[in-house]
Amino acid sequence: MRAQFLGKDPESQEGQSPTLFATDRTDRVTYIAQGWKVTDPDALADVGPVPEHETLIEIPEDVLKFYARRYLQEEGDH
Repeated sequence: MRAQFLGKDPESQEGQSPTLFATDRTDRVTYIAQGWKVTDPDALADVGPVPEHETLIEIPEDVLKFYARRYLQEEGDH
């Protein structure tokens, strides 16, 4: 699996960027998000148990716009 850079939080500092990547999986569409690990006890309680092999990350809404841009571009290609 390979990852294609889509974009990073424009307000982040160098080396601390929430970032969104698209993968080239052929069996399903997936994305990789680099973000801030969620450690807030209230948020973790709201979400509930997370399997040991998974984690929760927080990313800014601006980063999700890169997904929307890619999605709209692909829809226009069809």
